[in-house]
Amino acid sequence: MNIRAAAEVLSAEPKTLVESAYRALRRDIIEGKLAPDEKLRVEHLKDNYGVGAGTLREALSLLIADALVVSQGQRGFRVSPVSLEDFEDITRTRVMLECEALRQSIAIGDDAWEASLVAAFHRLAKAEEKRIGSDVREEWEERNRIFHEVLIAACPSRWLKHFLSILYYQAERYRRLSLYLQPIPRDIHAEHEALLHAAINRNAEQAAALLAEHILMTFRSVQAIPSEELNRKLTA
Repeated sequence: MNIRAAAEVLSAEPKTLVESAYRALRRDIIEGKLAPDEKLRVEHLKDNYGVGAGTLREALSLLIADALVVSQGQRGFRVSPVSLEDFEDITRTRVMLECEALRQSIAIGDDAWEASLVAAFHRLAKAEEKRIGSDVREEWEERNRIFHEVLIAACPSRWLKHFLSILYYQAERYRRLSLYLQPIPRDIHAEHEALLHAAINRNAEQAAALLAEHILMTFRSVQAIPSEELNRKLTA
């Protein structure tokens, strides 16, 4: 299963025990409840997630395809490690590709694209209001992903959009850490709002510059997290 297919699985109700275990494990890895480089012992985890050993191994295999779990041959499975070097590579590549996709999207996006973008921003803003003083991160993360997808939806290159979907999901663990720990102050709602206005005003270069800064701010936020915090298990 590739990352796009995995995203489709996550957006629907689980139909099998493998899907359910995959979702639960993925959530716990993304949220840091299973720490980077933590050994994943099937004999222990199968009871925690209420599935058999075979089902759990299938779920872990899907997470290997997501690059969230690594297989160690006969030694079993571990949560993939995280590092600033890895996230910087993801970030720089994403800036390069997503800014170009946004320029193309703005150049040919029609009225329907504009309407979709305004609607996506509105839904995101509603989720941002809920997130203040609450622990509702899943809804915000989903609506944030949709807003970024709609921004580049009019880009004609399916390959650009495919590669960006991979990069977005690879960055998710780091983005969640940034949101959870909030190491530097930032107004994410204002960042999104500025992006929206630049895009619907068809100011491609301003929009690309704002998008680049928006993505880089998340890297700077993660960069400000002490190394011992970056790799520790989160309990909340």
